[in-house]
Amino acid sequence: MKRTITVILCFVIFFLFVGCGKGDVSQVKIDYGTSSTYSKEEMDSAIDVIKKQFLLFGGCELHSLSYMSDEVCNNADNIDWMNDLRTDDNEVFIQCIAFDSSFRSPKKAGGEWESNKEYTWSWWLARSKDGEWKLMTWGY
Repeated sequence: MKRTITVILCFVIFFLFVGCGKGDVSQVKIDYGTSSTYSKEEMDSAIDVIKKQFLLFGGCELHSLSYMSDEVCNNADNIDWMNDLRTDDNEVFIQCIAFDSSFRSPKKAGGEWESNKEYTWSWWLARSKDGEWKLMTWGY
């Protein structure tokens, strides 16, 4: 009985912090910029990873995603940074990609969000040779 009550309380707390609804990615505007490194398909693959994470932002609306630039993404220091963030020491990242975003928090926000505020965040992803994009970090 105690276990059931504990599980129920965990779900209630989870939904209080995450929100009841899903994030909205249906109206996002994408700026692919100009890249000689990544194709539109490669960028779309990274964007799909970002959108999946954003769906967990209960009640938030994603407005835009903009590719940062080849200069930022091909920077050896940023690739080293991605490798510092990795959780699997057997995987070595050789590429990173980054997007700036803007989104609005819910009108009736709480917890980590201010009500009805526009946020601008950066999203950083990395991949190993022939690997899939992995979301490494995001936020201000």
